[in-house]
Amino acid sequence: MSQQEFEAAANRIKHDLEGKKPSDDELLVLYGWFKQANEGDADPKNKPGTFSLDFKGKAKYGAWEKVKGKSKEEARAEYIAAANKILEKYHG
Repeated sequence: MSQQEFEAAANRIKHDLEGKKPSDDELLVLYGWFKQANEGDADPKNKPGTFSLDFKGKAKYGAWEKVKGKSKEEARAEYIAAANKILEKYHG
C-alpha cells in the first residue's frame, strides 16, 4: 500500500465518522498500526513503567508493541484494512 493510500485512510478515520466514536479497542488497533507504519518498532525506553499510573499510555504502548517486527509497508496495509473495517461498521 502506498503512503498516499495510508494518509487517505488516516484522514477518513479522522473526518468521516460523523461524530461516531469507535471503541477503545478499535482505536488502539489503529494506533498500533499507525505508529508502526510511521516510526517502526516501539522503543522500550519509552515504555511506561510498571507502577506508572498512565494507563492510557500503557495501553497505547502495548498496542504498538503487539505489531513489533512488521515492516512499515505491512503496517500501512494493516492500518488501511482496519480503518476500512471501522469506517464500514460506523458509516453503514
